[in-house]
Amino acid sequence: MPWAPTERPFLDPAVVARLGTLELKARTIVEGFLTGLHRSPFKGFSVEFAEYRQYIPGDDLSTIDWKVYARSDRYYVKKFEEETNLDCHLLLDVSGSMAYGSHHSLSKFEYAACLAASLGYLMNRQRDSVGLTAFDEDIVAMLPASSRPGHLRSLLVTLDRLQTAHKTNVAKPLHQLADTLTKRGLVVLISDLLDDPTEIIRGLKHFQFRGIDVIVFHILDPDEIDFPFDRATRFEDLETSEEVMAVPGAVRDHYVKQIGDLIERYRRELGASGIDYQLLNTKHPLEMALLSYLSTRARAL
Repeated sequence: MPWAPTERPFLDPAVVARLGTLELKARTIVEGFLTGLHRSPFKGFSVEFAEYRQYIPGDDLSTIDWKVYARSDRYYVKKFEEETNLDCHLLLDVSGSMAYGSHHSLSKFEYAACLAASLGYLMNRQRDSVGLTAFDEDIVAMLPASSRPGHLRSLLVTLDRLQTAHKTNVAKPLHQLADTLTKRGLVVLISDLLDDPTEIIRGLKHFQFRGIDVIVFHILDPDEIDFPFDRATRFEDLETSEEVMAVPGAVRDHYVKQIGDLIERYRRELGASGIDYQLLNTKHPLEMALLSYLSTRARAL
């Protein structure tokens, strides 16, 4: 990892929640992230002119940045702007389950929207084309990838207007979008993945079949991971409104094992397929997601 956690503060999601507009949140997250990034050995990820990737035998030695080597004791090759532009498609889950949020942090949807806005802001600064597809059981909004002036504002306005409501069918929009993409690029799925994992994984592999790189951000609330409830509780399905009474102590071990198995399955099977998987707990800062994106992007180019 390029920096130690103590070298710079991370932006607490509770602070992000108080920041007002989505544009302000995205700008604050990204600019804070870039400030920390530029203090790391990956200083050359500078979105103003280029990015670095690790040296591969056969690369032109004249492209090695010896200043970065002096700081990090590793060889990095400078890639110029014309080499780095790509099309990136953000896929955002807006199904009913994404509305859940414990008292600890933002709701999953708010967290996911901040992540999508931050990625859009970052890509716009890199002069990459970025598009947005929002879905529940169907595609509910689609903004084609573009890097034209004003496109970032269109993306942020689209995000601002989204609402959660309906059931989930993650695989269906994955296949629909994969069938429409004709240019190689990068797809970023942002979802709680609370659907049939077999169908989701199959849908993600569809992009790979078409030569498109994929990164998955799995968004979960801390309550969904730790199940901290200690009293008899009425649980409501946010997609069907079905209610179930349960005594947490009687079901906790089974629940924690089930969610742990689901997370591990996504991590194992997506990783084995060459798809980057990142679990994001909504009580944790978003900066690590941005670093994961940049790392994946560097490998895709």
